[in-house]
Amino acid sequence: MDNIIELWNAVLQEIAGNVSNAVLSTWIKDLVPIDFDGDCVTVQASSEFKKNIIDNRFLNEIKKACESVIGFPVNVSVVVDEAALKHAEAAKNGSKNLDNSHISGENELDSSKLEPTFNNFIVGSTNQFAYVAAVAVTNNPGSVHNPLFIYGESGLGKTHLLKAINAETKRKMPSMNIVYTSGENFLNEMIDHMGDKNMAEFHNKYRNADILLMDDIQFIGKTSVAQEEFFHTFEALINQGKQIVLTSDRPPKDIATLEERLRSRFVQGLLADIQPPMLETRIAIIRRKAQAFNMVIPDDVIEFIAERLKNNVRQIEGVVNKLYAVYSIDGNAPTIGVANDIIKDIIYYAQPTEVTINNIIDKVARSFGVSPEDIRSEKKKAEISNARQAAMYIMREVTNLTFEEIGGQFGGKKHSTVIYSIESCESKMEDNPSLKNNIYDIMKSIKDERLD
Repeated sequence: MDNIIELWNAVLQEIAGNVSNAVLSTWIKDLVPIDFDGDCVTVQASSEFKKNIIDNRFLNEIKKACESVIGFPVNVSVVVDEAALKHAEAAKNGSKNLDNSHISGENELDSSKLEPTFNNFIVGSTNQFAYVAAVAVTNNPGSVHNPLFIYGESGLGKTHLLKAINAETKRKMPSMNIVYTSGENFLNEMIDHMGDKNMAEFHNKYRNADILLMDDIQFIGKTSVAQEEFFHTFEALINQGKQIVLTSDRPPKDIATLEERLRSRFVQGLLADIQPPMLETRIAIIRRKAQAFNMVIPDDVIEFIAERLKNNVRQIEGVVNKLYAVYSIDGNAPTIGVANDIIKDIIYYAQPTEVTINNIIDKVARSFGVSPEDIRSEKKKAEISNARQAAMYIMREVTNLTFEEIGGQFGGKKHSTVIYSIESCESKMEDNPSLKNNIYDIMKSIKDERLD
C-alpha cells in the first residue's frame, strides 16, 4: 500500500472498531498523515495539546491499527502543525488580528445549530444508550420503548433528548399531537384547572396526545392528587398505543414519594440512564457549541473548561455561551483567564436579586400548599411554619445571603431564629425522606433556571 492517504484511511477504519465515536472524532480523525518511510508512520496534529493526548493515551491503539493494516510493526510519530501552533498562540494572546478567514460571517450566529436536535447531541459512552432509545422512539412512536424513562443528574442532556424527540417527530410526522411539558407544569396546570373547575379541558389536553413528553416527572410525587391524575393519563395513552417519554433526576425506585402503581408502570418500558460525560465527550461538546457560534476557542482553553466542569453539560454550554458574549463585544479570542472567571460565576451563584428571593418563596408556597404571604407572616400553624423553615433553608443553600439578610426577608427575624429554623428543617428532612426530596426538587428547579 504505497498511497499514504489510502493507508491512513484503512488505519482509521481499523481504529473505529476499537474506540468510541467521541474519541475518534475528537482526537484521531483529524490527524493528517504526512509520511511513511517503511518503519515509521508520521501524522500531524493541529496543536501541542492534541499531540500530548495522542502520545499519552492513544498512541498504542494507532500502532496496533497500523500493524494490522500494514502487516508488520511500525513506529508512529506525532508532530505538530507549526502554522496551527502559531494560530493558537495568537489566539492565546488575545490577538484581534487573529485570522478568522475560515469563519463564515462577522460573528454570525447560526441559531439552527443551537436548537436541541439529534444532530447536535454529542454522543459518548455515557449517553449512547439513551440516545439510541430516543431515536428509536421517533422512528416508531408507541411501538417501541413505551414508556421510555430517561434518568440522570441535572444538566446531562435529558431535556436535550426530549426536545430532539419533539423536533424530529414534528419533522417526520407533522400531524402528530405532541404535548411537551414538565412534571412541575403538569402539577401547576392541574391545580389551576381544579380551581377553575375545568378539569375536562385539562384531561382533553393530556389524554388526547399522540406523544407525551414530560421532563422532571418526579415533581408529580409531591401530591397524591397529581399522581392520581397522571396515573389515569398514563393508562389512557398506553391503552391507545400512544408514546410516553419521561425524564427524571433519578430512577423510579428512588423517587421516594412515587406510588407503587406508577413506579411499576414506569419500569414496564425501557429505563435509560445518562452519566456524566467523559473528557472526550466534554471536549466535543465545547467544540460543537463553539462551531455553532462560529467562534475559535484555543485547545488549551477547551482543555481547561473540560477538566474543571466534569459533571454538567448545561454548565459547559453556559460557559461557551458567555465566552461568545465576551468575544462578540471585544473581538478577542477566549483565554484561560476569562474562562476561569466565567466558570466561577457559573458554579458559584451571584448575589440573589429580589426576583430570586420571591421565586424561592413562590415555589415553596406552591409546593407546601400555603400562600407566599403566609410564609412571610408571623402565623404559627404547622404547615406554614414548615414552609417558612424550608424557604429559609433553601435561601441558605442557593444564595449568598447571610443569616441576618435571610431574617430580613421574614419581617426582620434575628439570625439566631434563622439558624434554629434551618437546623429544624434539616432535622425534619433526615426523618422524612418525602420532605427531603420535596425540598431538593425545589432547589433543583431554582438552580436549573439560573443555569439556563
